Amino acid sequence: MATSTIPAPRTSLFGDLPRTFWIVAAGTLANRIGTMVVPFLVFFLGSKGVSTAATGTIVIALGLGGAAGSVAGGWLADRIGPRSALILGLVAAPAALGALYVAPTIALMTAAAVLVGLTGKLYPPAANALVAGSVQGERRTRAFSLMHWVFNIGTAGAATMAGFLAAHGYALLFAIDAVTCLVFAVIAATLLPRVAAARRTSERGGYGVLLADRLMVIFIGLSLAQEIVYSLTEYAIPLSIRLDGLSPAVFGVVAVVNAVLVVVLQPVLYPRLARFGRLHVMGWSWVVVGVGIGTTGLAHTPTAYALSAVIWSVGEVTAGIVSGGIAADLAPAHAQGRYQGAMIWAGSLGRLAAPVLTTFLFATVGPAAVWWTSALTGMLGAVALVRLMPALRVRLAAA
Repeated sequence: MATSTIPAPRTSLFGDLPRTFWIVAAGTLANRIGTMVVPFLVFFLGSKGVSTAATGTIVIALGLGGAAGSVAGGWLADRIGPRSALILGLVAAPAALGALYVAPTIALMTAAAVLVGLTGKLYPPAANALVAGSVQGERRTRAFSLMHWVFNIGTAGAATMAGFLAAHGYALLFAIDAVTCLVFAVIAATLLPRVAAARRTSERGGYGVLLADRLMVIFIGLSLAQEIVYSLTEYAIPLSIRLDGLSPAVFGVVAVVNAVLVVVLQPVLYPRLARFGRLHVMGWSWVVVGVGIGTTGLAHTPTAYALSAVIWSVGEVTAGIVSGGIAADLAPAHAQGRYQGAMIWAGSLGRLAAPVLTTFLFATVGPAAVWWTSALTGMLGAVALVRLMPALRVRLAAA
């Protein structure tokens, strides 16, 4: 069956998916709803009297830990099996959160932040590997589309509740985050079947199998560039709003517009995009995200910022429908965890690179360079993907 397209599903978007998928999806939803510490980390550190410079160092440490954790999590999923890796990461995460909460010095906070980032990214590659191993073909595309949807529903729920809960003390945020990790661990331990790791006895289990896959390496490179562009929404856009002299509430409106559109549009757009090739869908999504973020340069009012968010949010939803399944189909069964870990690593690295890129371009060339870079990266990425399509189609058709 050729998987370079998204075949129109015979059942509903939610039907015909296996029990393993729904267990992982339910656990992911519970975990994401409770993920409140990282979004409010800057405010938590401020409440402890941490300086702006030290806060930046701790946030960078968190990102570096996350990048390392995704790589380690992918390796663990293939080494000890995705179920075991998932449980290990979910049990380790609360310990790291506790260490960050009680850390008395900047040095210990920084070390704890590395652990929070690392443990927080240990289990997503395993969760994705479990989904990839439980479904094939068109169902795999649907499953990853739904996982993206569930992830964003949980994130929106967390953002809605966290601000209110933080007013009652940050200890509550840490406690809820830790408990939801453990809830997911219990769900995985009691309901997921035990499946042995699909390792080949002839390989050592490192990332050599992925690095030798030239097609996947190029695809990760293209995805990384697009992740950097999308991550501008978390740093460059709020900075632009601040420089325009607008209230932080404007960025709150942008975040709400994005969250609502992602939650509402994902199940609506899937069947409408099912008639198109998923590689073409991905290419167009990169263009829409890049150009949408680029229109921020034209925005100077709350309404204009909200309209810009509508454009790039549609692109985000479109990418989420197809992106996860492509990496899963490119991966050999025995390296599914490492391929998923590499894709999550690209996302973590993108979030680290975006603030650096924004700061450099704002300070040296000016804000316009950020918006032009965003639009051009989206368009050039789509052109590069078109050039890569023949090779990708061959691999995806064999999945």
